[in-house]
Amino acid sequence: MSTHTSHPDIIKRLKRADGHLKSIIAMLEEGRSCLDIAQQLQAVESAVTNAKKILVHDHIEHCLEHAVREGQQSADDTLREFKEITKYL
Repeated sequence: MSTHTSHPDIIKRLKRADGHLKSIIAMLEEGRSCLDIAQQLQAVESAVTNAKKILVHDHIEHCLEHAVREGQQSADDTLREFKEITKYL
C-alpha cells in the first residue's frame, strides 16, 4: 500500500469524525433530542463521505493514471480497477 499526499488530511477528517461520533453516543446516553442527534449523525456521515470521495479521486488521479503512464499494469486491469473503485462514489 502506498501513502498519498491526501492521506494525512483524510486521517485528520476521520479522527475528527471519530471524536464527533463518540460525542453522539454520549448524547444518546444522556437522552438528548432525536433532532439534535440526527443532525450530528448527518455531520458525521458527511465527513466520512467526503473523506471517501477524496480517497477515491486521489487513487484515480494518481495511482491509476501513474499505472497507465508507467506501464505498470495493462489498460484492461486499470479499467477494471477504475470500475471497481468508482462503485464507492
